[in-house]
Amino acid sequence: MLKDVVIFAAGVWAGTINVIVGSGTLVTFPTLLLFGYAPLTANVSNNIGLVAGGLSGVYGYRKEVSAYRSTLLRLAPASILGALTGALLLLVLPAGSFKAIVPVLIVIGLLMVVLGPALQRRTARRNAELGREHTPQTTRSQATLIAGIYLLGIYGGYFGAAQGILLMGLMGIMLNAGIQSINGIKNVLGTLVNAVAAVTFMVVAWDRIDWKVVILIGAGSLIGGYLGAHIGRRLPPLVLRAVILVIGTLALIKIIFFG
Repeated sequence: MLKDVVIFAAGVWAGTINVIVGSGTLVTFPTLLLFGYAPLTANVSNNIGLVAGGLSGVYGYRKEVSAYRSTLLRLAPASILGALTGALLLLVLPAGSFKAIVPVLIVIGLLMVVLGPALQRRTARRNAELGREHTPQTTRSQATLIAGIYLLGIYGGYFGAAQGILLMGLMGIMLNAGIQSINGIKNVLGTLVNAVAAVTFMVVAWDRIDWKVVILIGAGSLIGGYLGAHIGRRLPPLVLRAVILVIGTLALIKIIFFG
């Protein structure tokens, strides 16, 4: 009984911080390992359960992404294909294949979150000098963004710890949008990745799924996703960036020093 309560609570917390910034997997996955679940079963079941939190988070951020539907339509296929690739890799590669590069990815993501505003301001000044409201993305920059989204989709389908931070960092530099809108887009793409990976697992790895864990984390993250949207949408941009940096740094410390 206590185990179920703890897993449910971990799902609530993971769903909340996933919507605000990401890295919820760093809460639920270690919790499941602590209770003796096999790593692959924990990863697969956790992934499926967190889809519910993503859906409630996407609903909560619907206003922030309403003006970026064309952007989502352009980026969504890359996330979907990446997630499918990553989910299949999880089933054939050693469990620790991506683990060594996770800290490096998180550092890169945090640096992009920090540098994003300065790069956006520089672009805005250049646009003002040219007398234009914004500069359309070049074919090269669009291709670079789509390629980055695809690679992060692979990572998200495979494991996904701090995937949200990496998405925020990448899009913060390459999209001309406010951080709340970028967060909303991140929630949509991250949920797509989780959903595609979940369907893949249900098709090819049904025997690895613990449905009790899925239900507990799913119910918790559904509530957490709603709470995360309620909190995240009300944070000023500077505070939201600070939250991202704090959670990202804690995630980095956890991975490096506590495995």
